[in-house]
Amino acid sequence: MEFSQLGQSELKALQNELMKAYDEVKAQNLKLDMSRGKPCPEQLDLSLGMLECKEYTMDGIDCRNYGGVDGLPSAKALFAEFLEVTPEEIIVGGNSSLAMMYDTIARAMMFGVVGSEQPWGKLPKVKFLCPSPGYDRHFAICELMGIEMITVAMNDDGPDMDTVEKLVAEDDSIKGIWCVPKYSNPGGVVYSDEVVDRLASMPTKAPDFRIFWDNAYTVHHLTDQPARLKNIMDACKAAGHPERVFIFGSTAKITFAGAGVAAMAASKKNIDVLRKQLGIQTIGPDKMNQLRHVWFFKDMAGIEAHMKKHAAILRPKFEKVLEILETELGGTGTAEWSKPAGGYFISLNTMEGCAKRVVKLAAEAGVVLTNAGATYPYGNDPQDRNIRIAPTFPPMEELEKAMRLVALCIKLASVEKLLAK
Repeated sequence: MEFSQLGQSELKALQNELMKAYDEVKAQNLKLDMSRGKPCPEQLDLSLGMLECKEYTMDGIDCRNYGGVDGLPSAKALFAEFLEVTPEEIIVGGNSSLAMMYDTIARAMMFGVVGSEQPWGKLPKVKFLCPSPGYDRHFAICELMGIEMITVAMNDDGPDMDTVEKLVAEDDSIKGIWCVPKYSNPGGVVYSDEVVDRLASMPTKAPDFRIFWDNAYTVHHLTDQPARLKNIMDACKAAGHPERVFIFGSTAKITFAGAGVAAMAASKKNIDVLRKQLGIQTIGPDKMNQLRHVWFFKDMAGIEAHMKKHAAILRPKFEKVLEILETELGGTGTAEWSKPAGGYFISLNTMEGCAKRVVKLAAEAGVVLTNAGATYPYGNDPQDRNIRIAPTFPPMEELEKAMRLVALCIKLASVEKLLAK
């Protein structure tokens, strides 16, 4: 029965029952952390063969030495296929795509981008559109840089494009939009063809508007029917806006977290400018790591085969979380959740005004979740509903314990909310 249909005395009785169960779990002194989407040790073990590489030359280049500021030619070819661009439109860098995003925005603030009349940092105000719930680290970059964030609702097929189009057409201080277009963080949304086309073609008052296309989960499928995402670079070119998009990706959740390889793609004009700036910032990336990745995977087919092994490890974890949510909360009206076909997260919405309470209750019983509100700019979820669930790292037994506690906390917080009314 839906909790909202229960009377006051029934809610009181249920609260007492739930509190008893909660105290029993609390007495177990659990110490479980589900706050971030990290690969589990079994996933990391899949790439141990990479460490057997004894090569140090590739493409006629001694990878132990300086140089190659935009990456090894073989690495550029592999990552061009990975991000669906040409090798001339790509820079292969160090281990972190987040660092590449940070640097790209920092350079825009200092120097502007192709089409800028002046550096963004010299403007009275710079704003970014932030489809939410979204990735907290994107929002942290903006907050640190003093970029004002505007929350845009996420629909089942991507950001609310009516709102996006209206805002960018009216305000030239809006310089960018964050997008995780495939298996989005945290909702698992895949942008529709229509959304991709509208982002590529929409009129913007700022001539130097940029789409920050963080395609972090492009090959992170959980099913045997991978979702298809329309090519944003092709769409921007077709719409007459070839410089509009910056695309990012990495192998951080494919090989070794913290020791993968990151890449960014953009138009050749953008890349030429970025390469020149990068040549002053660094004498070259870790080419030995790029070499190891190319040696290990060889081609895109190698990456795809490798990702099937990841899916075999992760699929049961996602299925267990969804099973517990349905068994414990289905039909109660206390929560709703995404059912992603890929990526690293499940987006969970509680009753309005309950997310912070759920996270607090879980923490007091020994399970750390991502902070409520983290998936919104400034950490402020206006409805206090969203919690990002990260099933990937804990062993199955711990994951099951944690999720049963989370479900219990949701029921308890919901009863408290209804009684308060």
